[in-house]
Amino acid sequence: MSVWQWLFLLVAGVGGGLTGSIAGMASLVSYPALLATGLPPVTANVTNSVALITNALGAASASRVELTGQKSRVLLLVPAAAVGGVIGAVLLLTTPDGVFEKVVPFLIGAAALAILVQRPPRELAVEGAVAQAHRPRRHTWGLAAATCAVGVYGGYFGAAAGVLMLALLLLATGETVPRGNALRNVVVGSANGIAALGYAVFADIAWWSALPLAIGLFVGGRLGPRVVRRVNGTVLRRVIAVVGLGLALQLGFQAFG
Repeated sequence: MSVWQWLFLLVAGVGGGLTGSIAGMASLVSYPALLATGLPPVTANVTNSVALITNALGAASASRVELTGQKSRVLLLVPAAAVGGVIGAVLLLTTPDGVFEKVVPFLIGAAALAILVQRPPRELAVEGAVAQAHRPRRHTWGLAAATCAVGVYGGYFGAAAGVLMLALLLLATGETVPRGNALRNVVVGSANGIAALGYAVFADIAWWSALPLAIGLFVGGRLGPRVVRRVNGTVLRRVIAVVGLGLALQLGFQAFG
């Protein structure tokens, strides 16, 4: 790996970390950056999953204030997401490379559309708070099952898993956006982390590519919660979604061309 490729992945990691905090789609930046350095799709995906661990660590370490009082949710949802991550990792490792390459454009396109049509998180938070006030009891096991399902997707590929998880948590818990976002980072990070451990043992990881990307993702993850607290991310999410659609088309032409 050249010095320029190392620096490129470092910068891409910072951008991916920020994108993950704003739109829950860090892989929109980090995954194509790995492809641009010449890695094949499956190797790029598993390398990306390993590097994303530091993004979750950075975001969680910068969100301790927002995580206060959410210990019971963390203890319930992290194992559920981890189980989903294991299932997703097994699916990826048993999927032929050619099939994965053809599936990825559709996953990225669907993720971008999810961001584009998603209602603003603040609206979801208000709706969740109203619903929570009128619920006769907490539907904790239903939330755990839904978290596991999102974890399966996160373990397999993960683009916009954070979008789905944030919407789920805001509607189910009635928390504010910063607190829901902090919980999202921990839960999605656990699904990705357990999948990454499996990839580290059973898959071919490009470790020299993972290192600069991981450093950048950690920095971006640390900065991200501060951005979420201060910036209305609606316009930024739409820009990210449009870029994601363009990337999906590009990868689609490469896979089917």
